[in-house]
Amino acid sequence: MKKSYVIGLSGGSGSGKTTFLKDLCQKFSTSELAVLTQDNYYKPRHEQKEDENGVINFDVPEAIDVQKFANDLKELKNGNSIQKEEYTFNNSAKEAAMIEVRSSPVIVTEGLFVFHCKEIAELLDYKIFFYADPQIRLDRRIKRDQIERGYPASDVNYRWRHHVRPADLEYLDPYQNTCDLEIRNNIDFNKELVHLEELIRSKLA
Repeated sequence: MKKSYVIGLSGGSGSGKTTFLKDLCQKFSTSELAVLTQDNYYKPRHEQKEDENGVINFDVPEAIDVQKFANDLKELKNGNSIQKEEYTFNNSAKEAAMIEVRSSPVIVTEGLFVFHCKEIAELLDYKIFFYADPQIRLDRRIKRDQIERGYPASDVNYRWRHHVRPADLEYLDPYQNTCDLEIRNNIDFNKELVHLEELIRSKLA
């Protein structure tokens, strides 16, 4: 059986990965395109490490169950379905649901560390790096985290300075020039969305 074609998508927080994926998925059926996101592989809160000020740092590879993430991606690539509990970003008002992801001819996996973690990177056939200017990303993150996750602006700004930007430099930026496609998303990604749609359709043909 032919293995699925796996596209890896990474970039800093607020660079537009999630919005891009939503738009991309609207162009394909679930039998054509599957998505596996790193967000659902965060370890439980009690297993997370705290920084020197006692604040949990979610922007390090150790925050992720990398082995489970890689194993599930391998299962999908080999044509099998996987089940995973949804991660709710510590939102007590949201009940976690079980997510089933069925293998498809093309799989997109996204997250901060999909290039940095060797177990995941070696499963990728095509790599996309999302870039946006840091101030634009911060503005987007403040809006997102306040509305969707209930985080106050002070918390967002602290994590940006102490966790997010250091993670950019260590775990993301080194891979920016090694990818097959760079998407610069200060304004929009329409051109690149068309390009990726064409690439995926070529793999489905």
